Amino acid sequence: MSTDYQDLLKPEIISNVKHLELVAKVIVDGYLAGLNRSNRVGSGMEFSQYRSYEPGDDLRLLDWKMLARSGRYYIKQSEIETNISVKFILDASNSMQHREDNLSKMEYARVLVAALGYLAQTQGDAIGLFAVNDRELYSLYPKVQKQHFNRFLHQLIEIQPEGRWPVSATETDALHDRRHRELIIVISDMYEQDHELMDFVSSQKTMRNEVVLLQIMGGSELDMSYSGTATLEDLETGARVKVDSRVVREVYKENITSAIKETMVNAMEAGIAHELFRIDEPVTEALNLFLKRRKNLL
Repeated sequence: MSTDYQDLLKPEIISNVKHLELVAKVIVDGYLAGLNRSNRVGSGMEFSQYRSYEPGDDLRLLDWKMLARSGRYYIKQSEIETNISVKFILDASNSMQHREDNLSKMEYARVLVAALGYLAQTQGDAIGLFAVNDRELYSLYPKVQKQHFNRFLHQLIEIQPEGRWPVSATETDALHDRRHRELIIVISDMYEQDHELMDFVSSQKTMRNEVVLLQIMGGSELDMSYSGTATLEDLETGARVKVDSRVVREVYKENITSAIKETMVNAMEAGIAHELFRIDEPVTEALNLFLKRRKNLL
């Protein structure tokens, strides 16, 4: 990864809440510095006018200086007042333990989610985190508060991949909230037994929300860039097979390309954005995708 944060992507660094927050901040601040300054105004930015306080308004938006000068309650009203709920759903099955160059898919996913969560909370969005396998469900429901981001990172670090994605849809029903406007971001390598993962992702799409599927794969996993005899292991079933990498490389690459294309087509047909990420590449493209899909909800 030819990025400024390359040296920070180490397990001993990103397994600490404070360090993970720093990595997220470095990634997002570097990304935002490369964007043209926006003329739009939002939460935390320059505002265009005041309006009188109304019951139910967020008290944090009160202008206390105006209160002291005028004796009246005023709200700083932005040109756009747009906050949404961003829900991250992370595949915590055992295949996410796949490791290349001392970085696993899960560790890469932690950095990816931390950066997106940091960007979302700077926009004033509520962020929540769910991680799923057939043995445990990690749940942190969306909130806006600043201290909630620390709980978000702590939960992210606590997630341990094991087992498989649940076959039964009833185990993931609680993750779906059809009442609110949401941006749902699913992070997975999309290894499944019988379309249970794709069925879940498709079920999250409604007329009120946006769904993004971020598929994470290893570079060697995609390219079969091993030499000589290699032992391939299914981390979820424990099945192993020895192969001559030179002999099987082309067929392997054709099969995995076909599987990814099928996932992409299924996502497209469901109205879901799909992006493939290699753990040996930067995460910044996910920030572009996030802002684009977030805009669709405004």
